[in-house]
Amino acid sequence: MKQLFFLLRIFCAWLILFFVGKLLFFSYNGFPTLSDFLQIVWHGLSLDLSVAAYATAPIWLATWVGHFWNTATSAKIGRKLYRIYTTTILTIFLLIIIIDMIIYKSWGFKLDAVALSYLDNPSSIPESLGWGFVILAFVGFVAVVAGLSWIFWQLAPTQKLSSRASHTDSCVHCAVSLRNVSHFLLQRLPISLLWAMIGGLLFLSIRGGVGRSTANVGMVYYSTVQYHNHAAVNPVFSFFYSLLKEQDYSKQAQYFSPEEADNIYNSLQFNTKSVILPEDSLLTTQRPNVLLILMESCGGRVVGCTEGNHQTTPHLDSLAANGIFFSQCYANSFRTDRGTLCTFSGYPSFPDASVMKMPAKSRVLPSIAGALKGVGYDTEFLYGGDKNFTNMNSYFLATGYNRVLGDVDFPAALRHTSPWGVCDGEMMKILRQNIDASEKQGKPWFKTLLTLSSHEPWEVPYDRLDDKMLNAFAYLDHSIGEFIAAFRQTPAWKNTLIVILPDHGVTWPADINEYDIRKYHIPLIWTGGAVRAPRVVTKLCNQTDVAATLLGQMGIDHSRFTFSRDVLSQTYTYPLAIHTWPEGYTFIDSTGTTIFDLNSKSVSKVTPDSKGDRLRKVKAFMQKAYQHMDALK
Repeated sequence: MKQLFFLLRIFCAWLILFFVGKLLFFSYNGFPTLSDFLQIVWHGLSLDLSVAAYATAPIWLATWVGHFWNTATSAKIGRKLYRIYTTTILTIFLLIIIIDMIIYKSWGFKLDAVALSYLDNPSSIPESLGWGFVILAFVGFVAVVAGLSWIFWQLAPTQKLSSRASHTDSCVHCAVSLRNVSHFLLQRLPISLLWAMIGGLLFLSIRGGVGRSTANVGMVYYSTVQYHNHAAVNPVFSFFYSLLKEQDYSKQAQYFSPEEADNIYNSLQFNTKSVILPEDSLLTTQRPNVLLILMESCGGRVVGCTEGNHQTTPHLDSLAANGIFFSQCYANSFRTDRGTLCTFSGYPSFPDASVMKMPAKSRVLPSIAGALKGVGYDTEFLYGGDKNFTNMNSYFLATGYNRVLGDVDFPAALRHTSPWGVCDGEMMKILRQNIDASEKQGKPWFKTLLTLSSHEPWEVPYDRLDDKMLNAFAYLDHSIGEFIAAFRQTPAWKNTLIVILPDHGVTWPADINEYDIRKYHIPLIWTGGAVRAPRVVTKLCNQTDVAATLLGQMGIDHSRFTFSRDVLSQTYTYPLAIHTWPEGYTFIDSTGTTIFDLNSKSVSKVTPDSKGDRLRKVKAFMQKAYQHMDALK
């Protein structure tokens, strides 16, 4: 019975740990009302029980086996193994709970296997959070693990073995005879039956009950408020569950037969043709120099011309008013590596895959740089940080850039002006120098600058706004404004088109998430001397449409850009936008918005759509996109 109470204590200890984890999650991300808190705990209990059962099962098995080998030596070994096991599991569980708690505020969804794809550049962690914070957090983490480990060690039974057990240790040869073995097993039979029953209960907890479906993330979803659903999900379960997801992309998103998927996809009218009327020609020349500024995280929520926060980005707002402003553009994804590839290759994003991190696939994609290089442009990419981050260097070199410059290519004195590398203001100066050098060569050029200062920890050499996060975006805006003002005075301005947009949206204010389309509503601005006249393009479009629209205006073939559409073309007859993140798809068209939740396998937010047409369309699109991605080589 003491062993039984030991298992009960350890099982409850795991549940208490997860309960405390929820309290920590709320303390960092915001407490719900008491009523909501109780519902969150209740609905999340099934996954908490499942993980607690997983963690208890090895101890259950070891305790059961211990009944058949109950010696002083085996008991001593068992105690050591128990201590090693609990400390290891506690370390893993606590690490997941804490990381989930921290990243949720920025990402807006639970920790999953997607996060592992960003560990190929571990230096980004201290760059984002600061070395002081990292060291302090590590010391604190070790102390917490040590303290909790000691508590878990005290849960183990400490009674001494009986004289009979000790005698067994010294006379093991007695168990050799068949008669003694049979007698031994009969004595242990009741205990064995009890342990088998306990094992069955653990199995049911692991499975998630006796229903048809086994434990999964979606089973705890109960609310229309996604924060409550996310808080209910056990982060340990979410993380390991995502690791076990199917990674054969040819089998992902198989919603329809191939014929039906083709028919629905064809109704979306994706095409690669540009038929542009004279009044829709935006440029004064078909061969301008092109500068594309991809702004880190600068989604519409912090940009006045898009979502109305006019205090932060006066320069971008002015450029939008005096240039060409695509007012209904939406980002395809939620991270830089995905949004970058969407922009330059016009390629869709995926909830569970970063194509940029797959060199065998990303290297064969078309790109704006490759298309311009093919008609004689010199191409250059500049980034103030690590150019090998998320496989950027490989992707850009493979898809048409002559040069890819990162922090190591710039003066050492500038490399730490931002936690991520060279700050945006200094990068604008370097960009200007490189433009001057290209102008002297007399060859058309295409340059790209990926900014980095508007990113956690939001530390910038600028102080205008009290809100640290908004101040970082204000610094980005200020840096762009200074660059444009100086560049406007040069002869190169007249023949240059400048395209400005972010790589993805931003979580601001804190209560916004991927289920709110305002998060990925982004500004897309064309400016420069090559722009014919100010204009607001109100057509709904995607970040992926930048490639075809730009190349279409320049009269350059873009037939390889299967998923990119020329927004100014007469062939653009079905405006729509699609956004993906690890938990879902969003589909927007003139009839409204549908958001499909991949965890609950249900529509979580929808504008009335009685026939479910939008849901069918986004599913068919994703099925075709996965099929296309799987075939890349």
